[in-house]
This record gives sequence, structure tokens and C-alpha cells, in this order.
Amino acid sequence: MASSRESDPSSHGSSLGSPLLVPSKEPGLGCEPKKVCIDDMLQTYCGEFGHWQLKHFVLTSLAWALEAFHTMVMIFADREPGWRCVGGSESGCNERQSRGSVCGLEPGSWEWEGGPGSSTVAQWGLVCGEKYKVGLVQALFFGGCMIGAGVFGHLSDSKLGRKGSLTAVCILNAIFGCLTSLAPDYITYLMLRFITGFSTGGVGLCSFVLATEPVGPAKRGVAGMSTFYFFSGGIALLSGIAYIFPTWRALYVASSVPSILFLVLVIPFISESPRWYLVRGKPIEAMKIMRTIAKSNGHHLPDGVTLALDDEANDGSNGNQSWKAATVEKEAISGSIIDVIRTPITRIRLFLAVGINFTCSVVYYGLSLNVVNLETNLYLTVIVNAVAEMPAFAITAILLDRFGRKPLAIGTQWFSAIFCFMGSMMGTVGIWKVTRVCCGILGIFGMAGTYNLLFIYTAELFPTVVRNAALGCATQAAQMGAILAPFVVVLGGGLPFMVFGVCGLIGGMLAYYLPETLNKPLYDTMTGLEEGEIA
Repeated sequence: MASSRESDPSSHGSSLGSPLLVPSKEPGLGCEPKKVCIDDMLQTYCGEFGHWQLKHFVLTSLAWALEAFHTMVMIFADREPGWRCVGGSESGCNERQSRGSVCGLEPGSWEWEGGPGSSTVAQWGLVCGEKYKVGLVQALFFGGCMIGAGVFGHLSDSKLGRKGSLTAVCILNAIFGCLTSLAPDYITYLMLRFITGFSTGGVGLCSFVLATEPVGPAKRGVAGMSTFYFFSGGIALLSGIAYIFPTWRALYVASSVPSILFLVLVIPFISESPRWYLVRGKPIEAMKIMRTIAKSNGHHLPDGVTLALDDEANDGSNGNQSWKAATVEKEAISGSIIDVIRTPITRIRLFLAVGINFTCSVVYYGLSLNVVNLETNLYLTVIVNAVAEMPAFAITAILLDRFGRKPLAIGTQWFSAIFCFMGSMMGTVGIWKVTRVCCGILGIFGMAGTYNLLFIYTAELFPTVVRNAALGCATQAAQMGAILAPFVVVLGGGLPFMVFGVCGLIGGMLAYYLPETLNKPLYDTMTGLEEGEIA
């Protein structure tokens, strides 16, 4: 009898052995979906670094080359070119030339090689008593970067999103980079470099987060380290561009055109971060991207699986309300730097990250700009320094998941510090000059690995809701270090190397107090981070 009743649809309501509600895959009809966070969905269903992530990563990371163009163009545009005598030996020019100084020479007794348009120094006479203006314009550029990093770090976490912020900064870079080439005087040039710095400060920040957030946890470290190949490659490419366009005005145009090309040819093919959509209360858009990732990677994302924030994932207590919350527009979860400071866990992490980014930046940008003091071929030295960074990225990428973030952050900074201290003790003649150049290259080698690692490390220390705000704050600290770097460089001799060595030593000591993030999840909310730390 039981068998016959079960086979009769009309008898289901009277059968004690049959369910009162028939399971359904339709939302709201009693079937609760499996809720997972983004990391779990990438690992289980979509693929951590498949064809979709590779394409998206490469396209997004191209923005790092743009940042290199706008940042390092100062090495060539603000250089002091060579000069020659034109007025005869009676003016004392030949004697001065042997000393390498034009200070005190009569006007008309000498001229700049390449003419006054070869650099801003030649254009506006930024030598002798006016030499400080070169360091001032470089410092003001990094000051703009510092402000821009904070502003666009907040905007990319809130209204504009990662892609919107990256688009905005590239537009501003293209406009003000080209306008800089038209600067009629030093003051205008100074202000335009400040504004360009404001937009440049958000380029690497937005690019890094947008490139790495769709990557699974097992591949995120290596992917993050690889973003800086594009920055170093951009520096090397810039050296070639500067060689082709020897005048500073033409160079600013040539280094800004790639930003225009990026906006037209690359931005349309970049997707917004699904993590940003999720924390902004747009799970439908986030799920569309996750389905696209799965399909492009040759995987299948089941209908019964949906995204949830890490503090909601796999929580079955809410029943059908959980499904509804995961499939309709939710109230956006927003955070700011105030939230980072308010929470004890993130407050300590932020202060340490700020200190390390500051000291690291002094060394990295200081050694990069210090090539003008080494009395070598400028174009070749810049290329060598850029190429020297690349093995550092490869080595740290290999060791990143083997030894962890913390040991590498300490080791790379102290490695750089050792060679900076050695460089400070070397002379400027013969073999000692060559040795100092080698110490500078090895110093950049170590600190480039740190500078790269810090983006990954800092991103993993903070949840999605405040990640870009925290990264923006750390980037601001790095720009403060970059502001200081040009003034350290003008000290000349071995003193800059000594300062760089001390900064590397201090940075390694600060890194000792940071927690290890290897194999830890990339949290979405402050609650998720706190619960994860307790667990």
C-alpha cells in the first residue's frame, strides 16, 4: 500500500513518509544554495589562474609600464646635459671644463650640448644656485603621488571601483603628461608635474588590486610578484624612448601617448573586480564575472552555488533568506582608513606597513635617481638597473610560497642594506667607481624584490572592504619616502648610500613584527578578518 500511495501523486499530501515540500532549484522555494566565498569558488569551480585570469592579468598590468613612464621620465627630462666651451681659453672656460662646473663662467663662453631644449636644466638654467629646483620638482611630483594614492585608493574601494579609478588616472596622465611638454616656464612645469603625480599615484595601486583580486589564493603571490616586470620593463623601454627623443618636450609627449593607447586598446577588454561588486552589494554582477571566468577556463559553475562574503559563506542558519540576500542587490559594505585605524589588528598592521613602505621607497627611488651621481652612460645605466630588478622578481616569486612573506620582506631589505653600506665606503676613481656602481645595482636588486613583495603582503594583510584604502595609505608613505629621495641624492658622494643602508636596516626590523600571511585566505570584511585571526 505504501508503495502504491507513493506512486500516486494525489496521495502525497496524506503520506507520512513523503516530504511536505518538494525540493526545488528555484529561489525561495525551499532549496538553499551552497554559499561560498570568492577564493573557494575560484579553487573549486572556476580555476585559480586559467586563460581568463592570464589575459586579464597581462592587460591590467600593462598600466605599470605607464606608471614607469610618468615617474622615471624625470631622470632624462631633468638631467644636467654636457656642455662645451665656445669663447676661447681666455675666459677660463677650458679650466672650468676640466672641473666639470659651469658656475662662475661668463655668459656666451659656453653652451649646452644638444641646445637649451635638451633638458629642463638647460632650458631654465637649473644649475649652481638653482640646482635645488631639480630636486624640488621631483619631490613635488612624488608629493602629488602621495595625495593621489590616498584619493584614488578611497575611490577605488567606493564609488568608482577598481576599473573606474584606473580609467580616470590614465585619462589624467595622458592629458597632463602632454600639457607638461608645453610648459612655458619653470613654475608651470612644477605645477603640471605635481598634477601628473596626483594621477600617477593611483595607477599602480588600482592596477595591482584589479589584476590580482580575481586570482586564486595559490597563484596570487606569484601573480602579484609578476606585475612588477611590467614596471621594470617600462623603465627599460623609457630609456630607449629617451634616446630616440632627446629633447625634454618631445620626450613628455612620447611618454604620454602610451596612456592614450591604453585607454583605447586595453581598458575596454578589462573587467571590474568581482570582489568589489560583492562588497558593494552587487552579487549578481559578481556572479556574472565568475561564470565568465569558469567558462573561459573550461570549467562549469553549478547553478546551486552562489557567492557570499566570507562572514556569510557556508552559514546555513538563515535558510531561504540567505539565498535572497545572495541573489538580489544588497546594501553596499563600505570602509575607510578610519575603520582600519579603529580596529586593533589592522591598526598595528597599517603602522608597520607605512613605516616599511617609507624606508623601502627612500632606498628604491634613491638608488634609481642616484645614477646621475655615478658619472656613467645614463641610458645604459638606467637599462642595467631596470634589468637587474627582474631577477629579483623571479627569485622572490619562487621563494614566496616556500619561505613566506615575512622572511623575504626582512631578508631582501637587509640584503640591499649590506650593499648600500658597502657602496658608501667606495671611492669614485678606477676600480672603486666600478665597485660602487655594482653595489648600487645589487642594492636595487634587493630593494626591488621588497618593493614588489610589499604590494602582495599589504594586500593580504587587509580585507577587501578596506584593501585599497590601506594600500593607498601605504603607497602614500612610499611617496613620502620618494619625496625625500631626491634630496638625499643631491648630497652626493658616499653619503646617499649610507642613508639608504640605514633605511634598509630599519625596514627589515619593522617587518619582523608583521604576521605571516602565507596560505591565509583573502578576507572580504573586517568581521571575517577578526574571526579568521581568532580561529
